[in-house]
Amino acid sequence: MKVTYHGHSAVLIESSKANIIIDPFITGNGQANISTSDLPKIDAIILTHGHNDHVGDTVEIAKKNNAQVIGIAEIATYFGWKGLNTHGMSIGGGFNFDFGRVKLTQAFHGSSYTEEENQNIVYTGMPAGVILEIDGKTIYHAGDTALFSDMKLIGERNNIDLAFLPIGDNFTMGPDDALTAAEWIQAKTVVPIHYNTFPVIKQDPQDFASKLKGKGKALASGESIEL
Repeated sequence: MKVTYHGHSAVLIESSKANIIIDPFITGNGQANISTSDLPKIDAIILTHGHNDHVGDTVEIAKKNNAQVIGIAEIATYFGWKGLNTHGMSIGGGFNFDFGRVKLTQAFHGSSYTEEENQNIVYTGMPAGVILEIDGKTIYHAGDTALFSDMKLIGERNNIDLAFLPIGDNFTMGPDDALTAAEWIQAKTVVPIHYNTFPVIKQDPQDFASKLKGKGKALASGESIEL
């Protein structure tokens, strides 16, 4: 299984059963070095929350590939109204898909979709993190979040092989809090995300990774990890 980081919070998982992308913000993402046309066929899109820099190219990718969009119930309803194939969930709930199991964890952040053309902000439910069990491995994508103590439970109850944690500060937890999160979740490998896309979230991912004593790995946009 190959897991590729595409800048900001976009993560592509190419497994034996399906290709899945989490938070597919490609167009307009200055950290991405691909376009949506460069992606393989996508079978499923998982959204952690409704902010535009995470929803990204969901509509285009879903329509092109007939991909299922998985997320909080309000997000699923919103994009279902736009003609997409969706599967709604809620915090703490899990579901066994053909490709593996998805469970949504809590995250402390906002969640809304901004329709800029008419200056309308659409509520899209609670923000979430994602635990994905696939090909015998467990991947945790924390989404956008502050540090919260129940990350200890996430670590205790899941044997996490690979975790993606935001480090940008300002909108999410910063590097210091993310180091604590990494300690609590006990993942074998931790990859920093959600940094350097905008000036206010400028961080040094290599410095963060170096403090994780061999468990941290800062991926350049387009770089992959084999699981």
